[in-house]
Order: sequence, then structure tokens, then C-alpha cells
Amino acid sequence: MNLTAACPILPARNLSETLAFWRRLGFACELDHPDYLIVERDGVELHFFLSPDHDPTTCDAGAYLRLTDLVALDAEWGALGLPDAGIPRLIRVADKPWGMRELAVIDPDGNLIRAGSAL
Repeated sequence: MNLTAACPILPARNLSETLAFWRRLGFACELDHPDYLIVERDGVELHFFLSPDHDPTTCDAGAYLRLTDLVALDAEWGALGLPDAGIPRLIRVADKPWGMRELAVIDPDGNLIRAGSAL
């Protein structure tokens, strides 16, 4: 047996709005069910469950994506004009003291998705 992937399961208040947001970031819809959504990009899946009473300001859910060309992703997502404060927001690429180059996006539901590659 070999594990091949891990898929975070994240809360979403409105799955249609969640799908629109992640499509904007280049993800495609794999499953759109009234209570569950799966988006995919380059073999990476993000799963969302419907949680209408979810509070994005207190959300502590998230995921970490590893990739090879973080600078290209930063340029792509940076061109979308996402805000750099509030919810949602994009935190642009930066080198971290723990040896990673990272960026982060916080989606409309407060889910923190970091993306990184080793320096």
C-alpha cells in the first residue's frame, strides 16, 4: 500500500461562491453537490463541505500546497487583484526563516491555504 494524496476538507458557507472563488484561482470543478464541493488543479484536490453558519473570522482550517514554481503562481494570483488585507486576501510570496518560500491565500470562508517550496 502506498499513500498517494491527502485532500483537506474545508468549511464553506456557500458552495457556489466557493466554487467561483477557486475557479478564479485556476481550479476546476470535480464535484458540485448541494452539500459538498471538490475543486482540482494539477492533481491537487481541495474539498469543501457546506457549513452555512461558519464564521470566516474565527476559521482555523487550512492546507499546505507544495509546488515547484511558486514565483509563477504568485505572478498568476497576484494579477487577479485580490486584496492584501481582510477576507479574502492574498499574501504575496516571501522567503521564510524556516527555509521555505511561501505565499498564502485566505478564501472567502477564512480557510488559509499556504503554498510553498524549499529555498
